[in-house]
Amino acid sequence: MPDQRENAVNVGIDVGKHQLDVAIYERDLHFSVPNDAQGIRKLLGRLARYSLARVVVEATGRREYQLVLAAAERGFPVIICQPIKVRRYAGAIGLLAKTDKIDARLLADYAATLQPEVRPLALGNMRKIKDMIARRRQLIEISTMEKNRLDVMPRNLLADIRRHLRHLQAQIDKLDRLIADLVEQVDEWREKRDLLLSVPGIGSQVVNTLLADLPELGTLTNKQIAALVGVAPFNRDSGMMRGKRRIRGGRASVRTILFMSMLTSIQHNPVIRGTYQRLVAAGKHKKVALTACMRKMITILNAMLRDQVPWRVEHA
Repeated sequence: MPDQRENAVNVGIDVGKHQLDVAIYERDLHFSVPNDAQGIRKLLGRLARYSLARVVVEATGRREYQLVLAAAERGFPVIICQPIKVRRYAGAIGLLAKTDKIDARLLADYAATLQPEVRPLALGNMRKIKDMIARRRQLIEISTMEKNRLDVMPRNLLADIRRHLRHLQAQIDKLDRLIADLVEQVDEWREKRDLLLSVPGIGSQVVNTLLADLPELGTLTNKQIAALVGVAPFNRDSGMMRGKRRIRGGRASVRTILFMSMLTSIQHNPVIRGTYQRLVAAGKHKKVALTACMRKMITILNAMLRDQVPWRVEHA
């Protein structure tokens, strides 16, 4: 059990293919363990001796996957941070050297100084849905590339490409069925799904992405959820100069699926269609108008889940 008398510590873990380098900021401590099941168990057992404020790892293309899941299952406050944020922090403090030990210390320093917010990680069936949706996105990207090749590859290769496309579509359809079955098993997800599907222009793929990649939906304020998704514009002003407000950051998977859904919503959703037409008539660029519609839609969906009410025009 953690010693309750000690202050909480911030831990940085640099994830390598074969090794985990660990730094505990407040103890000025560094050690390494193998990046395998036995090494992870040893690491978590050692960290369990401390009161943990946060454990920070970088996203490394899923190489951190087993460590993060094992830590989250034990209730550790794990944060997966984007590498670009850490490198910008390193530049801000003038750290140019780079080794595994230095990177672990940098992550611990980042955790202690900036104190990033700890958010619950998806586990169990939610993790399965999240992984399957990620795989579905990969298959869609591969399918799109193959479709584009139909226009440029020699005729004698087109039959092979079409066979591959049929195989990819079969995999996508299978994932859709598995995701739907998992959502059906959990009352809370099923209720959220039914509420979200009541909105014109919102289909099952949008709903599944929101369930998996935006679990905070319905628990935050409208401004917070818009910023989290990355559809809240930021000012770019300096002195007398007033720059264009632009969106940035946020969760790309949610933002992408929302953008695609807006192309349907401006045709079938009266509220979104009215907002889009009004902005375009006022001289706004069409992409700007679509972004504003995305922001309006995500705030509507947030309010619906918060209040547990289905779609109605007055609600918007």
